[in-house]
Amino acid sequence: MNLRDLQYVVAIAEHGHFGRAAEACHVSQPTLSGQVAKLEEELGVEIFQRAGRTIRPTEAGEEIIAHARRALAAAQDITDSARSHRDPLSGRLRLGVIPTLGPYLMPYVLPMAREKLPLAPLMLVEDLTGNLVPLVSEGKLDAALIATDPGLPDIAGIELFDEPFFVVTPANHPYVARKRLRTSDIDPKSLLLLTDGHCLRDQALDLCTHPLAGEQNMADMRATSLETLLHLTAAGYGVTLVPQLAIESGRASTDQLAFRPLEGEKTSRRVRLIYRRNSPRAKAVIELARIVRAALPSSVRHLGK
Repeated sequence: MNLRDLQYVVAIAEHGHFGRAAEACHVSQPTLSGQVAKLEEELGVEIFQRAGRTIRPTEAGEEIIAHARRALAAAQDITDSARSHRDPLSGRLRLGVIPTLGPYLMPYVLPMAREKLPLAPLMLVEDLTGNLVPLVSEGKLDAALIATDPGLPDIAGIELFDEPFFVVTPANHPYVARKRLRTSDIDPKSLLLLTDGHCLRDQALDLCTHPLAGEQNMADMRATSLETLLHLTAAGYGVTLVPQLAIESGRASTDQLAFRPLEGEKTSRRVRLIYRRNSPRAKAVIELARIVRAALPSSVRHLGK
């Protein structure tokens, strides 16, 4: 058994197909299949069930794959640890970022990151919080920018800034006459939401604690991005909530929309940078946190030093 065999096993589990796994591992399919068959013979159990084109892990295979992922992560840690001792700020930094933050925050961060961390280029992965946190735990990402507390013992977090929510309405909406709005002013039946899995969706539902609030009482529209929500709002389908940086970036600016600050308790989200507590890239992640704070526009209040 060697790390290469474990890489093959994990690749098959992730791709569900021998051919695609072989392509991802840059080997021929016969080579990959042969090595996995030898590993199964060595271990004395089947790792995968093969039924035509369908590939599924066996019960034993599920456990083996989990151990293989941890072994590969540990091997990567050894490489990263050695590199970090040579130069803690050297080597690619794999950074996850949620979709409601990435397009609006990273244009501020990337130029400064290139300047301050020239030997640690950022590799960005945009995904939902529920997908990013496990990738950080498994060592597949060095860090992630999220807007919720993962609450996991193996994950450390650096609080970066609080980002207020704004109410977005069509330009001719009655709310435009008000300088500020409270959550109780918002009719939940008019509130447009993101699809399941977005933390911003959950935060919007939590904020609008109107007696009628609930999934069945929200506007019958779901969007996969803030841009789509804004287009729906401009077209008069309802109102929505967006975080401050979406407005600061200018990407949400249009004559068809109006923005009003949202007053009251818990009307902002806290953005944090998370990483594994035992990560060999911790020094680089902490430096990245400093860069994010320094890169923020002056209107956004950052936390910490």
